[in-house]
Amino acid sequence: ITVQVVRPSVSVIVPAMNEEDNIGWVLARIPSCASEVIVVDGYSTDRTVEVARASLPDVVVVQQRGRGKGAALRTGFERATGDYIVALDADGSMEPGEIEYYVAALEQGYDLVKGSRCLRSGGSLDLTWFRRFGNSALVGTVNLMWGSAFSDLCYGYFGLRRDKLAKLGLTSGGFEIETEIAVRAIEAGLRIAEVPSVELLRQHGISNLNVWTDGWKIVRFLRQHL
Repeated sequence: ITVQVVRPSVSVIVPAMNEEDNIGWVLARIPSCASEVIVVDGYSTDRTVEVARASLPDVVVVQQRGRGKGAALRTGFERATGDYIVALDADGSMEPGEIEYYVAALEQGYDLVKGSRCLRSGGSLDLTWFRRFGNSALVGTVNLMWGSAFSDLCYGYFGLRRDKLAKLGLTSGGFEIETEIAVRAIEAGLRIAEVPSVELLRQHGISNLNVWTDGWKIVRFLRQHL
């Protein structure tokens, strides 16, 4: 008797805004464990969508509703059909091959898997002293107030079980979505794990992240939920 093991399906979500020079690099490196790849276009004015479709013919391209990374991710969540969801950035700062780490941890029973640049085997080529200081302060605040043990917080490489999304009740519109996911998962009693991740330099262009503006949005979110 042959027993066929059916592995869970995996949706990969890639929010993208004006990343025509980077999106092809990302999509070409997504591993075969991905069942579907969803590029959420953030009103790009360049050829991001065209390059995405040329790089991966079966890619699903959706227009995000609202503005900001949080709005893009929530749009992608609604479109995803996989049992597992893995999200990564479109700028080439995250190695797509690491998707397999997140899938492996989800298969072990975890509900949320966060990438960490601070674990052994992790690291960053792009974390300035100021960003490192701010991230450490926010990690410490969340760990203290929610009794968690995160080593990294403001990093957008993560995986989760799609059937747990309703428990998170996500509402954030900007980069603070990454912090909201972590905090909501703790409050919902989800099983959380971290996997090491190496943050690369973005391939081309300038980041859409504004350290001051987006940092204060995270601070305001935490103050409202303490």
